[in-house]
Amino acid sequence: MTWQADGVKKVSRRTFLMAGAQIALASVLFGRMFYLQVIEADKYKMLADKNRIGLKLIAPPRGLILDRNDIPLAYNRKTFRSVIVAEDTNGNLRSTLLNLGKLVPLDEEEYERILKEIKQKRNFMSVRVKDDLSFDEMASIQLNIPDLPGISIEDSLMRVYPTGEKSAHAIGYVSFMTEDDLKDVEQIQKMPDVRIGRTGIEEFYEHRLYGKAGTRKIEINAIGREVRELEKTDAIPGENLKLYLDSRLQEAGYNALKEEAGSAVLIDIETGGVKMLVSTPSYDPNIFNAPLDSKTWKKLSENERRPLMNKAIAGQYSPGSVFKIVVALAALENGIINERTKIDCDGRMFVGDHPFHCWKRSGHGALNLVEALQHSCDIFFYQVAYDTGVDKIIDMASRLGFGELTGIDLVGEKAGLLPSRAWKEAKYGDAWRRGDTMNLGIGQGFLLATPLQMAVMMARVGSKGKKIVPKLLQSDIDQTAEELDISPKHLALVLKGLRAVVNERGGTAYHTRIDVDGQKMGGKTASTQIRRITLKEREEGLKQQHELKWKDRDHAFFVGYAPTNKPRYAIAVAVEHGGGGGSKAAPIASEIMKRALELDIIDKETASEMETKK
Repeated sequence: MTWQADGVKKVSRRTFLMAGAQIALASVLFGRMFYLQVIEADKYKMLADKNRIGLKLIAPPRGLILDRNDIPLAYNRKTFRSVIVAEDTNGNLRSTLLNLGKLVPLDEEEYERILKEIKQKRNFMSVRVKDDLSFDEMASIQLNIPDLPGISIEDSLMRVYPTGEKSAHAIGYVSFMTEDDLKDVEQIQKMPDVRIGRTGIEEFYEHRLYGKAGTRKIEINAIGREVRELEKTDAIPGENLKLYLDSRLQEAGYNALKEEAGSAVLIDIETGGVKMLVSTPSYDPNIFNAPLDSKTWKKLSENERRPLMNKAIAGQYSPGSVFKIVVALAALENGIINERTKIDCDGRMFVGDHPFHCWKRSGHGALNLVEALQHSCDIFFYQVAYDTGVDKIIDMASRLGFGELTGIDLVGEKAGLLPSRAWKEAKYGDAWRRGDTMNLGIGQGFLLATPLQMAVMMARVGSKGKKIVPKLLQSDIDQTAEELDISPKHLALVLKGLRAVVNERGGTAYHTRIDVDGQKMGGKTASTQIRRITLKEREEGLKQQHELKWKDRDHAFFVGYAPTNKPRYAIAVAVEHGGGGGSKAAPIASEIMKRALELDIIDKETASEMETKK
């Protein structure tokens, strides 16, 4: 029986050891569970929520853009759009789209775009099909929903530009984000069908117009499908922006330019506010609300008159006789000439063996500065430029705004080109020559400027020497313009010459003079050659501008100011291949300036009537 007793002892010991091991293991498991579920409960609850709860962003309503009289230039219109969820089509995606195409027009490009977006997204995510549905289209879809699995209708906001082509280049437009945009904007890519600003005010002030996105906290399942909404924070609309632009002047400028390839800028000298900025031909910014079809894009992008280009800020031209204003001030400030200085013009002058011609072959005779500006005598300014020298001319041009960005609140502005000795040496490896200075004297040669720069120059001269900086957005901050340190006496003499250009017989813009309740305009015409005229052509007699092909005609310019007794507005008009500054650009400027002065009178009368009624 001894062996039996030993066996019982061995079993009891083994049972005890196994039981102890189980108790120890249970203790470890219990301790770990206690640690995870009690001590670390908050941490793991948060991690679980990350797997269970997702955030979606809500695109905010875009801010309004208003003109100086609170007339909308860009606003949002509530509309409806159709969307499709691929997995809800029951495997009949193409059939659903074909059935929808029988109810609302869908071209081949739209089909391709929809299918491409569906491939890029997960099957349960919605894809935009058609924007801005009409009531009839929406009703038709609703009636046929049983035959359109996966199709539904959502609320949407459409950007509207009521002035259309008239303000397109100043205001810009919005369009859907591209793949390149999404690379730079991580959060916005989570929002469906976001539009962002392109060009103009829409792009420059995107950060203020866009607002702040709202959020939706949603419960999602293991594969990422939305189950229910847990919490919602509404989006904050973008900021409303009020501009100096006057929609009435935008219309006047657009109608005056018509289908010319050109631009016009009107600046309020007192504030620096741009009251009108037009570039033609233009385009309707509303067409960019939907993806642009290739036919429309080709028509816009291949047009030789460049409707997509804002010529007011990006067109770069030799300013021609407009630059004589700069040369005159440089010479006056440096004592090269005064109001009594006279220079004789017999139609041409020589530098070495090279002849420089005046536009008037028979010459103008002896002229002083006021008369030289009035008749736009080239010989006078060739001689004055030669005597003044390039360095002094460039210094004055820089002070008046040439060769640098004006600082206007628009994207895409060009700086033009203000040449110098150092520039020519670096560019061509050649020294600056006397002929270069003389070409500069009449605003040609290497010199390039934008119409906006020309308007800024005129505003600085008209303001009696203040550094006017153009701007579109109104601000509550009062900014005092810097002084340019130019003699008031010299500025007054130049303005006298510009007044004679328009208001004295023989002036190159005499036929465009205006009189609005005693208020008159002064200014300067310019025509710049875009091709070299040969000696043979001069001897045989030059063709009239209208006899040349459009592309061979001179560019036409006019800068002006009004009223002449107390300058309030500065204007610049540029017409590509317009032929003559006096015949083409000046009449356009006259029409716009007349309207500006008339509106001032109307607005004052309206304000007075309202004040009386109070």
